[in-house]
Amino acid sequence: MEEKSFRVYGYRWIVLLAFMCVVVVNQLLWITFASITGSAARYYAVSDLSIGLLSMSFMIVYIVISIPASWAIDTYGIRVAVGIGAALTGVFGLLRGLLAPHYTLVLISQIGIAIGQPFILNAITKVAARWFPIQERATASGLGSLAMYLGIMMGLALTPTLTIRTGIAGMLVIYGIASVIAAVVFFGLAKERPPTPPCPPGQDERSLVFDGLKRTLQKRGFVLLMLIFFVGLGVFNAVTTWIEDIVRPRGFSITQAGITGGLMIAGGIVGALVLPALSDRSRKRVPFMLLALAGATLGLAGITYATSYWLLLAAALAMGFFLLSAGPIGFQYGAEVAYPAPEGTSNGLLLLMGQISGIVFIFGMDSLKSSKTGSMTLSLVVLIGLMVLGVLLCTRLRESALMRTEVGSGPQHG
Repeated sequence: MEEKSFRVYGYRWIVLLAFMCVVVVNQLLWITFASITGSAARYYAVSDLSIGLLSMSFMIVYIVISIPASWAIDTYGIRVAVGIGAALTGVFGLLRGLLAPHYTLVLISQIGIAIGQPFILNAITKVAARWFPIQERATASGLGSLAMYLGIMMGLALTPTLTIRTGIAGMLVIYGIASVIAAVVFFGLAKERPPTPPCPPGQDERSLVFDGLKRTLQKRGFVLLMLIFFVGLGVFNAVTTWIEDIVRPRGFSITQAGITGGLMIAGGIVGALVLPALSDRSRKRVPFMLLALAGATLGLAGITYATSYWLLLAAALAMGFFLLSAGPIGFQYGAEVAYPAPEGTSNGLLLLMGQISGIVFIFGMDSLKSSKTGSMTLSLVVLIGLMVLGVLLCTRLRESALMRTEVGSGPQHG
């Protein structure tokens, strides 16, 4: 039997937890205004689209910063690159709270937080690859993605309640304090790498960043995956950004809108725990992505047409469970297909696609909104059609060579 020369360390869970804290807060700050769009528009005396811009700024900035952030992650590692994102999140998150009454200054602060986002999110698979064996990487990526969903759920569900109790300014101050605490936790607990690699010799080799970028874009499976992320992540970004505008014409309140969005993310949290773990256990990625996209399409159809509150909640739960569980599996599949390209590069390209489509879909949904009733049904039907296309593209994917390779009896634990 071949002797194993690698091991994994229990501290990997501490590193992952510290990373997840920063992800949670960064995403909470992104989605802050989505469930109080109308109230925030009245508070700042601006249009709904101007409030949407506070969330959309993250997507616009991501397009510019994503590749440099991926380069920093793959060149300087987790401590430095994610540290930049954590510092920007903490500093500008606090400033946003202190400058809360002024829309322009809040937007500037939001852009500062947005610059930090790709330094954090693009590192999900890097953290998994640096600290976890391949048998646990989809699970680790799933937990990193779960942190994204938890932050979004908190932002959607807590913001209306905090706004009612403390006002918009008070709510932003509370979030600012949380952002500083998360940054301190990361710098206090995160370490760059374990004493020894968590994988066999050779599996930790990576090509140069820009060479890896070129190779990645030449791989058919990864290009198909990029198109799938363009649709799926774009739909998620658009629906979460406009959640209140989607349900408001049907008579639902901001609290109900927040609960709907929060339940969608809660479903995603459960999905991110369950499906990636099943994917790791079965050593397959494609069937689970296909299942997730098909289920999410049905959930989106329910959100589009639901007129009763319980049906809206059920549809949101289903869409979240399936669509958000596809994310971590897709990230890990992308890292495997793109191998030996660095994880930050593959992760960043997939997220980049979702940010580009998110901007397009957000503007598209606003432009297709009914001028009489404010209904977004037409735009949601278009998104359903795109999701069906995503399902068809997923049927063209094949399992990665890395996943098909037998890795033996597994690592030692320490």
